[in-house]
Amino acid sequence: MIAYILGVNIIAFLIMGVDKQKAKRESYRIPERTFWGLAILGGAIGIWAGMKSFRHKTRHRSFVIGMPVLVSIQVVFAVSLF
Repeated sequence: MIAYILGVNIIAFLIMGVDKQKAKRESYRIPERTFWGLAILGGAIGIWAGMKSFRHKTRHRSFVIGMPVLVSIQVVFAVSLF
């Protein structure tokens, strides 16, 4: 379970970086539903860290509000499991 959580968060973080580079190059972008899907599957911390590290998606209200809420929910859920 820990390996899964680490893996999905690393992938989510890296995808945020890739999308930021694509945004700079005005290239084909990764759909927002991909980010939300990864976040719901346990990668909310990776998405949130990517937002902060790459300064990406910080103007999207759904990400600015939604990701911290999802991180909180996932942390509470993880603590209750362990």
